[in-house]
Amino acid sequence: MGRYIIKRVIMALITLFIITFLLFLLVRIMPGNPFPSERMSDEAIEKKREEMGLNDPILVQYKNYISGIIRTGSFGKGSSLYNGAPIATVLPKAMSNSFRIGGVAILMGVSIGLILGIAAALNRGRFWDVFCTVLSIVGVCIPSYVFMIFLQYFFAYKIPFFPFYFNNRNFLMSSVMPALSLSLFSMSTVARFTRNEMVEVMDSDYVLMAESKGMYGTKLVTRHILRNALIPIVTVIAPLIVDLLTGALVVEKIYGINGIGKLMVDAITGEGIDYNWVLALGILYSAMYIGIMLVLDIVYCLLDPRIRVSDDPGSSKEASDSTAAEGTVGV
Repeated sequence: MGRYIIKRVIMALITLFIITFLLFLLVRIMPGNPFPSERMSDEAIEKKREEMGLNDPILVQYKNYISGIIRTGSFGKGSSLYNGAPIATVLPKAMSNSFRIGGVAILMGVSIGLILGIAAALNRGRFWDVFCTVLSIVGVCIPSYVFMIFLQYFFAYKIPFFPFYFNNRNFLMSSVMPALSLSLFSMSTVARFTRNEMVEVMDSDYVLMAESKGMYGTKLVTRHILRNALIPIVTVIAPLIVDLLTGALVVEKIYGINGIGKLMVDAITGEGIDYNWVLALGILYSAMYIGIMLVLDIVYCLLDPRIRVSDDPGSSKEASDSTAAEGTVGV
């Protein structure tokens, strides 16, 4: 188990390093510049580029950027957002807003999706099965921002029950609509996969054998059906968690949430492309995704020990030797 985790951590760090370099390269070669060209002369722009080191070779710029992150633990200063304030002073608050709303969306989407999927699988061909299928189609086809506009119109304008825009001082009420709109896709996806995987497991031989021995109800579902259906479900949930934690770009923009999704939109669509902000948020997205997938690998080991056994050559040899010995004894 320890060797397996260490190997996955090393692979995650190498992947993050490669992604960081590619992000840096793409940001530098993309069209545009980080300065408001219409309000600055060519001489002023050239002087600013020299100060920021943008005229240096790409590899030199990357080396300076990475060494600055390692040395100071920050991503430098923005060039246009928040009047060039240090990124480290603005990013934590934006992450807090996105993570709190994303956490609520994850809780709603995963819990409701699992409940609907389990109910649909245990009632094949009945009302809950049809309801789950219809909800899955609706949730996948309707974009989250469209559903959010629908919620705003009915529950903030027609029936003013929730606030129209996000307000930190009234977090509980103002986070319901964005969290619900964000969770619709994950809810329908989790429900659909849970239903399909559970139906497949329910038709397997070992479940039929357990039923023939008199095992029914909650014990059968939790011990044999749900546990064996969890691995593909976890695979679906993992990337959804990153999307929900980082917030949908359009939803945060529409609802006025000062989160990292809105920051990314502002950094790209402002007067000038804010290189440092785009890089910082891109690295943050990548690190979160890689971290979630690393946790997913560890969860796989806990759910199915055969994964780490097959990945460890020594364990595989021991398992095969043990199998061969058992076969010899049987003969």
